Amino acid sequence: MAPMRIVSLLPSATEILFALGLDQQIVGVSHECDFPPAARSKTVVIHSRIPKDASPSEIDRLVREFSARGESVYAVDAEALRGLSPDLIVTQDLCHVCAASPEDLAAVLANFESKPEVLSLNPLDLGDVWRDILLVGEQTFHPHAAEKLIESIGEKLGALEQKIPSADDKQQGADRPAVAFLEWLQPIYVGGHWVPEMINFAGGHDVFGEPSRPSFRVTLDDVVAAEPDVLIAAPCGYTAAQARKEYRSIDFPAGWQDIPAVRNGRVYALDASSYFSRPGPRLAVGLEILAKLLHPAIAVSREAEAAIEPIAAAKHATPV
Repeated sequence: MAPMRIVSLLPSATEILFALGLDQQIVGVSHECDFPPAARSKTVVIHSRIPKDASPSEIDRLVREFSARGESVYAVDAEALRGLSPDLIVTQDLCHVCAASPEDLAAVLANFESKPEVLSLNPLDLGDVWRDILLVGEQTFHPHAAEKLIESIGEKLGALEQKIPSADDKQQGADRPAVAFLEWLQPIYVGGHWVPEMINFAGGHDVFGEPSRPSFRVTLDDVVAAEPDVLIAAPCGYTAAQARKEYRSIDFPAGWQDIPAVRNGRVYALDASSYFSRPGPRLAVGLEILAKLLHPAIAVSREAEAAIEPIAAAKHATPV
């Protein structure tokens, strides 16, 4: 039996496939599939219609305009995809800003004589993410590898949970650090879906988001009013360095310096792509990062420790 030929249209699925040992069977990826580094060697079959040099506010405007016209943000390279002759295509139906939708793909595949199987992922919370790993394992005939990966993640998170103070009292908000997780900065969107659950697991309280609920927009004044103890800048698709630069470019309103997180130097830039916005195995490291931010005394992996990037207090706000 010939090896399965797989095309992944989203970065998180690419990470899962590599983690399951399927790197030799991946023949195509999206333009954003960059981890592990070997993913960059695969044929790219999807491209963004948004200019690479667009500003954050311009990206937000273009996405809303595409959506209003019923158009996709992405373009699928039909000829490149046809040439790869995939047996399985992995896509998603969660966020049409993050990757091509099933509708985008269906329009292309309608003209294919031999149509591949399509696996569409739609995780809303951490449980869904872990189940999707098992589902990918089943669809690719690697169920044992998927089970082993989930077991490894479970062991890591079990050990982490034992280190977190008051881990047995996750339902109570008292004495839990208030966290504002900003997943876009111009304009401000707060983290959704699994991010509030991650904050809760780490021993914090998300002042805006609710588990399984999509990201939504708030104002800078809303952030001031929420008085978070910890403020996280992690724009979707950004590295920590890009997040820090973007945060420092904002003209903050009066009162920003009085936010507890700003006043006490607990503002951080984090790598969203690696640890928060992609529903894959590295969310486990994201949980370590959050736990370390909220409880500095606990020990975490070197990777999690190195990912924490404080934003210097002197750069926080522009006097008004």
